[in-house]
Amino acid sequence: MRTIHTDEIIKEISAMCIESNLYLSKDISGAIHEGAQTETSQLGKKILEQLEENMRIASEEQIPICQDTGMTIVFLKIGQDVHIEGMPVAEAVNEGIRQGYEKGYLRKSVVRDPLLRENTKDNTPGIIHYEIVPGDRLEITVAPKGFGSENMSRIYMLKPADGIEGVKDAIINTVKEAGPNACPPMVVGVGIGGDFEKCAMMAKEALTRDISQYSEIPYVRELEIEILEKINSLPIGPGGFGGTTTALGININTYPTHIAGLPVAVNICCHVARHIKRIL
Repeated sequence: MRTIHTDEIIKEISAMCIESNLYLSKDISGAIHEGAQTETSQLGKKILEQLEENMRIASEEQIPICQDTGMTIVFLKIGQDVHIEGMPVAEAVNEGIRQGYEKGYLRKSVVRDPLLRENTKDNTPGIIHYEIVPGDRLEITVAPKGFGSENMSRIYMLKPADGIEGVKDAIINTVKEAGPNACPPMVVGVGIGGDFEKCAMMAKEALTRDISQYSEIPYVRELEIEILEKINSLPIGPGGFGGTTTALGININTYPTHIAGLPVAVNICCHVARHIKRIL
């Protein structure tokens, strides 16, 4: 049994909130750079070059890549041989978020009640997903999510008869509807299977996977490649001004489901696809 104190969790999450808002991960920044080299539209190419310049300025001046510093999503994979001591885990996570957003001078975007709309002024609470896994380590993934793209996400409860073509249509139609509103080039996370909430969580977690790493399931890998090609043939492009770089990547997660269902969730993310992982 290994003991981890919540002080460590607070410290890590605070730092991760700041870092993820100032720097994009290598897979995302690399894809933007590649897009700037291969984009056929001159306007689209210029926009991608401006995104690269924006990343450089954010790094040099230590300011957020985007003014929407997101609602903080935290995935915790807790080893079953880990004992966490200190305050309750959820309180520690939120304390880490609070400290990170205050120390980093990041915009506070969370309201306490969805209808009364009073700002909590510290970007808490975050949304926390827990998973118990083998081992004695704690894996923390922090993924601040902006809502321009979040608002363009969709869940479809398809019929089994809709099959793989129905899944393709659901994903592509979601991207079409998102258009320029999702600040393309976008990253597309997809969850297929499970039930209503499971597919949505899988789609969210898919956004934290390196976009250069395809699924290990052969047919899913082929689906990721095919749909990315189809998305990039849509007349959307960088900033919605046309071009061949509508999406930087698409990650698909799957899970067993009921014989009567085919749930599909499509979680759209803008080009500021923030995610950072640490292991304690």
